[in-house]
Amino acid sequence: MQSKAETYLGFCRRAGKLTLGVNAARATRERVYLLVVDRSASANCIKDVEKLARKFSCPVVRIDDLASVVGKEACKVAAVREEHLAAALERELKE
Repeated sequence: MQSKAETYLGFCRRAGKLTLGVNAARATRERVYLLVVDRSASANCIKDVEKLARKFSCPVVRIDDLASVVGKEACKVAAVREEHLAAALERELKE
């Protein structure tokens, strides 16, 4: 059974409001409302995500096995570009 967080990430992906990867998130011109990081991300990846969080003024949440949730192999970072789904996802992952 899927968790609500996985469902919200799926909604974002299908709506085209999910940017996958650090480089893609860095290059996006749209507003990012939430950064989702895999718990197994490297220290350098975490540093890059912290820079992106400051750039976009958005929160960062951690999740287990992000790659399987979003359907992209070795994906460690996802940027949510939809405000309401980002808020719901953040609420769900903070609990």
